[in-house]
Amino acid sequence: MILENGTIRTLDPSLPVAAALAIAGERVAGAVGTHETALATPDVVDLGGRCVVPGFTDAHVHFPTWALARSELRLEDAETLEQALELVRGAVSRHKGGWLRGRGWRDIETTRQALDAVTGDVPTALLARDSHSLWINSAALARADGDLEVPGGVVDLEAGVLREESAWHFRDAYVETADDEYVDAMREGLKVAASRGVTAIHDKDGWIGALGFFQQLHAEGALTLRVWQSLPHARVDELARLGLVSGLGDDRLRLGYLKAFMDGTLGSSTARLLDGSGIEITSGEELAEIVTRAAAAGWPVAVHAIGDLANREALDAFERTRGEWQPRGLRPRIEHAQLLAEEDVPRFAALGVAASVQFSHAPSDRDLADRLWAGMTHRAYAYRWLWDSGALVANGSDAPIEELDPLAGIRAAALRDWHPEQALTVEEALVATCVNPAVLAGDERRRGKLLPGYLADLVVLDRDPLEDVAGAEVVATMVGGRWVWNPPPW
Repeated sequence: MILENGTIRTLDPSLPVAAALAIAGERVAGAVGTHETALATPDVVDLGGRCVVPGFTDAHVHFPTWALARSELRLEDAETLEQALELVRGAVSRHKGGWLRGRGWRDIETTRQALDAVTGDVPTALLARDSHSLWINSAALARADGDLEVPGGVVDLEAGVLREESAWHFRDAYVETADDEYVDAMREGLKVAASRGVTAIHDKDGWIGALGFFQQLHAEGALTLRVWQSLPHARVDELARLGLVSGLGDDRLRLGYLKAFMDGTLGSSTARLLDGSGIEITSGEELAEIVTRAAAAGWPVAVHAIGDLANREALDAFERTRGEWQPRGLRPRIEHAQLLAEEDVPRFAALGVAASVQFSHAPSDRDLADRLWAGMTHRAYAYRWLWDSGALVANGSDAPIEELDPLAGIRAAALRDWHPEQALTVEEALVATCVNPAVLAGDERRRGKLLPGYLADLVVLDRDPLEDVAGAEVVATMVGGRWVWNPPPW
């Protein structure tokens, strides 16, 4: 196949732009004119002036949760308790039994009594937008029979809210979701992801059995993107006994990394800050032990850290354990890195710890950050600082917290008007979305760029994003030389 009559952005400095692209089987053969002899009677696709870029990777997505959430009650538009309750009341009127699940509320004064008034005896569990708080009614509480207090958790019965570990424990233990529900939702989610140019993901839902869900879809031939799968750090001993290490799998589905949590979030006021506020989920000493055990078993660690103290302690732990993970070629990462002390920014590059960030969080969180982190937001979502320091910056969505839409994230980074000094260029945002996630997955020699020998994972856009990122839209998506969304002619 030859793609011609458009702009090909390879994202490689040695050949930034090509006029056409040749594809042989699953891989890029080269620029037309240098590899024509490798192609016998090629199909020619007229791009009609469109632009081709490498496929987008979402470096931080809860894919099964996002797919399921697309059919659940959504509360993102509720600005007050009354508005949220009205949406819940409507969902109850349509409810057909079992748990009423939803998500998306933020910054409202919840009460259990108010939720009871509109839900009655329907057990209801509503995750906050950041997934770190769970609003439940009395019917839901009755299912737990008092089993609420866990280390690293917060329980507020009057508000009807469980936070951090208490929220996750309750959800995992009592809010039933059948595996088939996840898999069915994921089938539809894969179509949506393809329509948005997503050719690979780093999934964060290992704790709910995402690996098995993806294995089922892969066996059906339905897996239209590449998965680098996380697993909970608590499974490290089990994985070691089974001889399972990071990187095992095939071109579509591989074991990736172990996930841990340092603190909570901005939205739940549980991010751990240098001023002493927030919730400690994992201490620096505990993280160092996790990283050491993971490295011995052949696994890199990704750790959630939002607050400046949580990030500092995570960096400290990676520094103390560098002799364990660095010689093994493991690539650790801090997820979110939302608030950083300025003196900690250079440590990411110095240590070789990646910043796995979500560009879309900056515009979404700005009002809350201005209120809760007043006087500190000049060092929040510090993408320019991190980039200029030499850190590897990888972009994800954190869907379902934000929408799984890489172009929206790229626009958020480049068109940022809140602390615009921390904005990136469009090209840098593309590198963070296409190239750097492949590096984190150890795939930098075969994915993320459009060079000879690389896998033909690409996105056709209606225009060159470097000229008009605000208006750019996905036209078609290819994975491994096969169109998975909207094949030509267009």
